[in-house]
Amino acid sequence: MGTINLAEGLPAHVGVLGGGRMGAGIAHAFLMKGAKVVVVERDEQAAEAARERVEASVAKSIERGALEGEPSETKAAVLESFATSVDYADFALCDLVVEAVPEDPTLKATALAAVEREISPHAYLATNTSSLSVSELAASLKRPGQFLGLHFFNPVPASTLIEVVIAEQTSQETQAAARGWVEALGKTAVVVKDAPGFASSRLGVAIALEAMRMVEEGVATPEDIDNAMVLGYKHPTGPLKTTDIVGLDVRLGIAEYLHKTLGERFAPPQILRDKVANGELGRKTGKGFYDWD
Repeated sequence: MGTINLAEGLPAHVGVLGGGRMGAGIAHAFLMKGAKVVVVERDEQAAEAARERVEASVAKSIERGALEGEPSETKAAVLESFATSVDYADFALCDLVVEAVPEDPTLKATALAAVEREISPHAYLATNTSSLSVSELAASLKRPGQFLGLHFFNPVPASTLIEVVIAEQTSQETQAAARGWVEALGKTAVVVKDAPGFASSRLGVAIALEAMRMVEEGVATPEDIDNAMVLGYKHPTGPLKTTDIVGLDVRLGIAEYLHKTLGERFAPPQILRDKVANGELGRKTGKGFYDWD
């Protein structure tokens, strides 16, 4: 069986809390660079679903030639370093744990505190939040200097960007280590200080909310609005299709937080609230601003 060499600068053991689409993508990224990865989920059913997501994602990348070697042997070598669990104690050997639970500040703070109780005093802890205050999350931790934000982008395996969010408490050593992790993953770091929405979510949501208002006002169809940004401004995907991919419920949560912290310019349009209330959450439910069926 083949072996996957650990990329220079990468933590040898990585934990991921939450194995949904984003958590599975984060696990995939570290696995493909040679790290040992454990994903911890809330129950056995969720853990099994996370395992299936990661295995399918790794298999697809290897089939596309992401790693050298015979595909079946290479896949086996990568997945030999992968495990799932329902026990936070399995984070004990990790050098880094990335939290990837839903965007709820209470849920994240509780989860991060629980992880910190289990990890080594020398281990690093990160949150994958796309908008919540990293400094506020750090305030409830015993070792806030070893904590920061690592905002991965969906889909993680294909994205070349990680937003490194520096809390007020984050140490210089942690900042330097994070830059090394991002480089080892073959991605580019954008370093921002902790502020509502950071850089990416703040700009991305602002464009998306205005696009929704244009649909609401009958200015143009979602397809034409998206084509204007793709063809006119060279965005890879338009703001409304991106919203469908991210999830309308996720976008609504971020918009509500930015509305509360930054003011009326981030007030969620009624069309967004209505679609979320009707269960039209985008690609994951088959319908959002587009019909995915």
